[in-house]
Amino acid sequence: MTIAATESATVRLPRLDWPFLIASVLATAVMIALVMIDGQPAAVALILLGFALGVAFLKTEFSFTASWRRLITRGQADGFLGGLLLIAIAATAVVPVAKLVPGFGGAIAPIGPSLIIGAFVFGIGMQLGNGCGSGTLYTVGGGSGRMIITLAFFIAGSVIGSLHLPAFLALGGLDPILAADYLGPWGGLAATWATLAVAAVAGIALARKRGASFKPSRRILIGAVLIGLLSIGVFAAGHHPWSVTFGFTVWGAKLAALAGYDFSGAEFWQWAGPKHALGDSILGDTSSLTDLGMIFGAMAAAAATAPFARNPWPPVGSLLAAAVGGLLMGWGARLGFGCNIGAFVGGLASGSLHGWVWFAAALPGCWIGIKLRPLFGLSRE
Repeated sequence: MTIAATESATVRLPRLDWPFLIASVLATAVMIALVMIDGQPAAVALILLGFALGVAFLKTEFSFTASWRRLITRGQADGFLGGLLLIAIAATAVVPVAKLVPGFGGAIAPIGPSLIIGAFVFGIGMQLGNGCGSGTLYTVGGGSGRMIITLAFFIAGSVIGSLHLPAFLALGGLDPILAADYLGPWGGLAATWATLAVAAVAGIALARKRGASFKPSRRILIGAVLIGLLSIGVFAAGHHPWSVTFGFTVWGAKLAALAGYDFSGAEFWQWAGPKHALGDSILGDTSSLTDLGMIFGAMAAAAATAPFARNPWPPVGSLLAAAVGGLLMGWGARLGFGCNIGAFVGGLASGSLHGWVWFAAALPGCWIGIKLRPLFGLSRE
């Protein structure tokens, strides 16, 4: 064998960015130690599940934002179908368990102006910010400087939205509508799967009409299955479907309180859940635990495969889009009872009609966001 042949046969190991890899693992270990000292075994599971979600999203490049953009601009339905598969897997556990087992609950929300306006605005923001709730977390963990801007404004928008939510709820609406309440746990699950199947058929029909791809790649399928199963794990540990943006709201409110802002006159922060989350440690908030776990998991995955965060900062227009998009997503998520994870995935996986209403309102928002992208120097594709 020649020297050249020997060199070509040499296995090239990935370059590890040890400082960031060690930092991400150490930060996760510290979080786990703190919640163990506090006697919260479920919190340990949520941190580890969040870590695994960060790895899964980053390694499979699973993206709601990009897949919805491809669906709108090209009629390409592969990523959209992957998302429906993810939801179908999660629903397998969430719909019946939330109905049958005391202490467990689904992601439910009333259907009214608040939901519709919030989802619509969120859709605009996710295309300008170039990420959704989960996408912002794993890309920040993956070392994207641009998405740090998106996350900062996402957090700010969430707090602003929390101050406006009570007024929008006062506009009225329908009480939450769950399939399991009308059809029982197993009939509700069947109905949920049926609606997902109808959406899948519609997506395939659109793709065929526009001559676009609709068969999910192996990477998309792996991502959908892994994230769907991990979502079930989060549900089992937290007794509630996986959510992202409430953690952002809590982080922002805590920072504002440290800066001297008084939330005692804000109705949202007098409700039992938000009031408890604001007064307690973020390590007592299930959404914060999975959020932080996702960031550290994505950071570890990125640092384990390449030098971390070595890309140059994007131009000013792109950073401005990140700020505007983050602000709109934060505000929209709070009014719309969550993002693509908490409202869309969590809502549909719970058999709640509001999940489909959220999607129907977010999709035209995405269309407008795509139209606005060139104003900031971003491609519509």
